[in-house]
Amino acid sequence: MTLTVAVQMDPLASINIAGDSTFALMLSAQARGHRLFHYGAGELNWSDGRLWTRAHPVTVQRAEGDHFRFGEAVKLDLGEEADVVLMRQDPPFDLGYITATHLLERIADRTLVVNDPAEVRNAPEKVFVLDYARFMPPTLVTRSLEEARAFLARHGAIVLKPLHGNGGKAIFRVGPEGENLSALIEVFNQTWPEPHMVQAFLPDVAKGDKRIVLVDGEVAGAINRLPGEGEIRSNLAVGGSAEKTGLTAREREICAVLGPELKRRGLLFVGIDVIGGEWLTEINVTSPTGIVAIERFDGTDVAGLIWDAIEAKVATRA
Repeated sequence: MTLTVAVQMDPLASINIAGDSTFALMLSAQARGHRLFHYGAGELNWSDGRLWTRAHPVTVQRAEGDHFRFGEAVKLDLGEEADVVLMRQDPPFDLGYITATHLLERIADRTLVVNDPAEVRNAPEKVFVLDYARFMPPTLVTRSLEEARAFLARHGAIVLKPLHGNGGKAIFRVGPEGENLSALIEVFNQTWPEPHMVQAFLPDVAKGDKRIVLVDGEVAGAINRLPGEGEIRSNLAVGGSAEKTGLTAREREICAVLGPELKRRGLLFVGIDVIGGEWLTEINVTSPTGIVAIERFDGTDVAGLIWDAIEAKVATRA
């Protein structure tokens, strides 16, 4: 089976090929003989029921600084000429991102979009996870300084982060004395119109923040991400490091509960974050990462598992 795959992502020139999950997916697709095209979300066009983009045919190779070659740009009808669209641009989960999901939803009956665009729109990482509050640390969603202070008083130390942030950006620990809490709430309220997430600080974050990848609802692998010196953030994008890991009984329980719902929603490639072996903090569906590190530590070809699942879904549509 040879598929035409359109990859909606950020500019290829700016990615770190050593750890980029989208690049790994592209390499795996190319090895299977699939045809790859690259385009940006801002290049989508719709008219008379058709969705198209200006896209470059692309080949990729694991050669730093020479990792991709573009062919001449073409007009690609995503509903008629593509078998698969990989929606892989990074958040923020803003109106541009949301609009792209609305447009891609209009071809989802003809072209497999991974992840399902309507479900991505309905499942932002720090909002979807609220459906599983029994697995979460104590959490408050608010814009109120008064409510944040009361939450701090109950829990001793807290973490404040944007509700639609990504990559470990703008995450702050506030100690029991509440230092800078009022200033942080002021800045957050000026910067973002939506509420913010406040959670009880988990000291176990020093032992790592586990990324578990699920493919079509099944566990594919995991890595433990360790914070850098003087950091509470363990995201690899902000200097965290990774190590080999397994799953605790609690983590297996979380995955068993989430898996069927992820599969039902068409969320084929998902990364969940768990602290201390028991506290679920995020369900990442927009552009999950971690598959390169998983393969490096335990040899699991997660990209291959993802393509197995995609090819099986495309075959059922034929």
